[in-house]
Amino acid sequence: MINKLFTLSGLLLFSGSLAMAQNTQNNPGSNHGNKFEQLGTILPTPNEQRTASGAPGVKYWQQRADYNIKCELDEKNLLLKRAETITYTNNSPDPLTYIWLQLDENEHSTSKSANYQDATKMAAVGTTQSLDQLSAKEDNGNGINISKLTDALGKNLKYTVNKTMMRVDLPVALKTGQKFIFNIDWTYKITDRMSVGGRGGYEFFPADGNYLFTMTQWYPRLCVYSDFQGWQNHQFTGRGEFALTFGDFKVQMTVPADHLVGSTGECINYSAVLTPAQLSRYNSAKTATAPVEIQTLAEAKIAETKKSTAKKTWVFNANNVRDFAWTSSRKFIWDAMPQKIQANNNTVMCMSFYGKEAYNLYSKFSTRAVAHTIKTYSDFTIPYPYPVAQSIEAANGMEYPMICFNYGRTDADGTYSESTKNGMLGVIIHEVGHNFFPMIVNSDERQWTWMDEGLNSFVEYLTEELWDNKFPSKKGPAYTIVDYMKLPKDELEPIMTNSENIARFGPNAYSKPATGLNILRETIMGRELFDYAFKEYSRRWAFKHPEPADLFRTMEDASGEDLDWFWRGWFYGTDPCDISLDSVKFAKADFPKEVPAARSRMLKIDKPAVNAFEDISKIRNKEEKKGNFYVDKNAAAQDFYYKYDRGLVNVDTTLTSKVETALPFEPVQEAEQDKYKDKFLYELSFSNKGGLVMPIIVEFTYKDGTKEIDRIPAQIWRHNELKTAKFYVKDKEVESILVDPLRETADIDTANNSWGGKVKESKFRTFKAKTGGAVRGQSVGSNPMKVAAGK
Repeated sequence: MINKLFTLSGLLLFSGSLAMAQNTQNNPGSNHGNKFEQLGTILPTPNEQRTASGAPGVKYWQQRADYNIKCELDEKNLLLKRAETITYTNNSPDPLTYIWLQLDENEHSTSKSANYQDATKMAAVGTTQSLDQLSAKEDNGNGINISKLTDALGKNLKYTVNKTMMRVDLPVALKTGQKFIFNIDWTYKITDRMSVGGRGGYEFFPADGNYLFTMTQWYPRLCVYSDFQGWQNHQFTGRGEFALTFGDFKVQMTVPADHLVGSTGECINYSAVLTPAQLSRYNSAKTATAPVEIQTLAEAKIAETKKSTAKKTWVFNANNVRDFAWTSSRKFIWDAMPQKIQANNNTVMCMSFYGKEAYNLYSKFSTRAVAHTIKTYSDFTIPYPYPVAQSIEAANGMEYPMICFNYGRTDADGTYSESTKNGMLGVIIHEVGHNFFPMIVNSDERQWTWMDEGLNSFVEYLTEELWDNKFPSKKGPAYTIVDYMKLPKDELEPIMTNSENIARFGPNAYSKPATGLNILRETIMGRELFDYAFKEYSRRWAFKHPEPADLFRTMEDASGEDLDWFWRGWFYGTDPCDISLDSVKFAKADFPKEVPAARSRMLKIDKPAVNAFEDISKIRNKEEKKGNFYVDKNAAAQDFYYKYDRGLVNVDTTLTSKVETALPFEPVQEAEQDKYKDKFLYELSFSNKGGLVMPIIVEFTYKDGTKEIDRIPAQIWRHNELKTAKFYVKDKEVESILVDPLRETADIDTANNSWGGKVKESKFRTFKAKTGGAVRGQSVGSNPMKVAAGK
């Protein structure tokens, strides 16, 4: 669903796994050992359904629900009458004694809504309709009203409606591999979505007296029963969207004869419902290179003035989809063109339905944007598998398989602003993109909005950039999330937060995950590694039910990158990125002709310490007999220390000696000095003020005007998550230094990202190391026993 600009005040609640991520650290109080540790038990334990690699396991299963629906649209009374037969297949290893269905339209009922209330205030201005809604005491009749529920033989079934959920009690337990067929008759009082809100309903156009219907969440549909959760029967509040089961649909819609119907799936009776002219244009559109109008603007205007009392029945089939939606109106202009998806040799009919109010925008852009979107998403994820993709102008912003509802109307004179055009293109790309997430890669939106909206917003950004590299994308570029990231902590929550409990829904569920994935692709992993892993995730979980751990594990498994630090910080935390360039040291190499004087040390053998060792050894091995150890029986393994430890060598325990230790350096020859005499040496010191570990991107500007960028991986922080440093040897003198020059890391404070100006030059004393000298990093003469004892 497209993000709407709104803010909610609410209680922030976290799941058990999230609480663990927030409160448990590997090394509390330390400056390291926390942010780079593995997620470990924060993620669910792998099993035969979901593997440690992030792939479905050998015993992965999911349920199936097939629908046969007949419905009739009563335009005069704004009522939908319908009946459906559902065939539910239990593929789980569990016997089921009941099943759960969603009645989402109950959200508009005064008696059956989920009633998850937010705080309300008295507005300065309101409407009588809004007061009616707030003060309503009686049932307003909205929602799904069940009139009959029977099994395949017509026997009544017991059921319970709990707000937006309905439990159907089964006569006998449904065992593994068995099917249960049942019938539901119901009615749906269609709501005015322009005033009541929601995703479906009708819009009335007073100027011509016509309706535009969007039928969404319009039928009782199965909840998901899964290996990781059981029944997903959390109530629908209008926020967290849907968790749904795949199946096949056959739907018959009886509507006024002058209506056009757009729907999930393929229409199998166009020859019966279209005029000969419309059918001819549709057939020609199948091979067109530009959108063909099947119903023209002129024809739509005529249809608006004549309201037929006859009826037509449209029939649509849709296979392997998780949901079904449709639209109906006599106002529609309808155009179409094909798009070939090369990877699976699929030709997709891309179509748009829109009223005259949107004509100058939609006729030019909508179907072309649909075609561009499914082609681009196919390149980044999996090949689009369905035969149809549609955009409906319905002043909304919501998605379903093969169909979505978008806004984008011109001004009354037919003109439009560039912001209106870009807003329309953005919402079409976003909603058509939802065909991939979550319509195919079928995540649980009721629990994790970000797995739907965030992943889709990320690929939307890539698609917008490929539509027009000047497109004003607002979800994806790192700098666009900075204002959100710098908010006080009491206004933030981690991405890994339940959909119902997010305070700032848009940035948290859409922009921040999209930005994080873009940073992974551009700054951390690189495009090649990221694209391969992201496509592998899409391939693995197409037409299945992935969870967050499946994404995290697959991205690492397919790329060879350990990204737990990134998931921990960006998805489980609220810390921002604020990397400060604290200081810059500058030096030139100095080549002394003399080496430093040898070190002199006073060393002493401490006999009591040796005796202490002997005493401990005796205690530890008191049951062993002397001469029973390996070194006792093998002379080749005995050395000075063997004899010394056993008192077989006479050593003066008061021995003190002065030992001269030569340093492992010698002067650098003049011929070798040429390599470094003109080099410029810099040490850059950084601090992590924000708390989120991220790569450090450093841009050097040299005095000759040239520039160079160094990309330091985030792992530079692993031994000290608060401070780090990097030493550079440069061929040219640096004029200035800038951290994150392209604003790739969402750094919230760029005031501490730069350095420039004069620095005092120091000397870097340079010697040549002796070969065969002391081990690098170890002081010579550091073992007094070795020096004193000799050989």
